[in-house]
Amino acid sequence: MPVQDDRNGDLTKGQEGAGYRLHDGRFLRRGYTTGTCAAAAGRAAVLALLGRDPDRVCVDLPGGKTAVLEVEGFERCEDRARAWVIKDAGDDPDVTHGARIEATARFIPEGIEVRGGRGVGIVTKPGLAVPPCRPAINPVPLQMIRENVAAVLPPGRGAEITLSVPEGEKLARQTMNPQLGIVGGISILGTTGIVEPMSEEAFKAALIPQLQIARGAGHETILLTPGRRGVRLASELLGAPSEAVVMISNFAGFMLEECVRQRFRRVVLWGHAGKLAKIAAGSFQTHNRIADGRAEVVAALAGARGAGADLINEILAAPTVEAMVAVLKDAGLQEVWNDLAGRASRRAALYSRGSLQVGTVLFSYDGTLLGCDRAAVKLLAEAGWPLGGCRSQGAGSMRVGD
Repeated sequence: MPVQDDRNGDLTKGQEGAGYRLHDGRFLRRGYTTGTCAAAAGRAAVLALLGRDPDRVCVDLPGGKTAVLEVEGFERCEDRARAWVIKDAGDDPDVTHGARIEATARFIPEGIEVRGGRGVGIVTKPGLAVPPCRPAINPVPLQMIRENVAAVLPPGRGAEITLSVPEGEKLARQTMNPQLGIVGGISILGTTGIVEPMSEEAFKAALIPQLQIARGAGHETILLTPGRRGVRLASELLGAPSEAVVMISNFAGFMLEECVRQRFRRVVLWGHAGKLAKIAAGSFQTHNRIADGRAEVVAALAGARGAGADLINEILAAPTVEAMVAVLKDAGLQEVWNDLAGRASRRAALYSRGSLQVGTVLFSYDGTLLGCDRAAVKLLAEAGWPLGGCRSQGAGSMRVGD
């Protein structure tokens, strides 16, 4: 039977779930991020506080889509109400699949305050999207929670929402949080609200057609980037055509081999320094559970430019590349990023057994150009996409311009 949602509309079975992705005749079920679950729990908690009994709630996702999530349970106590949902990651091997995501709501005079409770991690080091001493609730899910709570608040009222994950501290041990300096629990994450199921072979196969499209469009030089941020920067900074920009996810080695197989000869590695530093360290599957070495290679290159033991140890202790950027800037060693770009290019060229000319351009998380090598500048200029911000400074060295 249809169930009434918080918008007084009927929800049918056809509206349930995050949908499926079809690959090679197999349906892979999508899931919901911890951010979506937190937004659902927060919305349900406010509805419970208003005296309604939510069985399911609508959640407005980034990009204008709407999800419908079941409310596992709720309770009211004096001036507060608590509701919870169970994280469903679909067919993705997500460690938070099945986790209970709770939200406790109470009315306040105005505004929407989102707090972290038990099992939600606390950021302790700089360099992440969330500043130190704050709960590890990333900006996009934080906005989702606020918008979804606001949608059901009565006029003239605000709400305080406290998120908790009862098993969060235990689950966090299976994530990168300890290495990133996030203590006490998991992070609330997600940029689209939807978890795309990860089947490695299916994922790799789905990347290959991008090369075929680039070849069909007549491009001799292509940009290989780990993710969508690199795609956006290629358009904004270079005006590179979309067909020439190929997402490789974590499969750098696989895609370099595919470039050779499909007779490309000129590639530019283009993306966040954290991912490309792993290539400079000789790792060609860059998933954080398989490869790292970012701090080690940056520290080694800083040492080659004269950094002392204290500075090297500071780099090794940095939780993120963004934190390393600040350390190197303070030390006047920004040239390390150009060295890193050159090393990534050489590693990739060797991986291709000399079949590819490779250049590299590195960015910080916010899209700031950190460094590049001479090969990248040459390849991009010859392709008609000149790179501003880098200029020669002696043989084999580049400097980030002012």
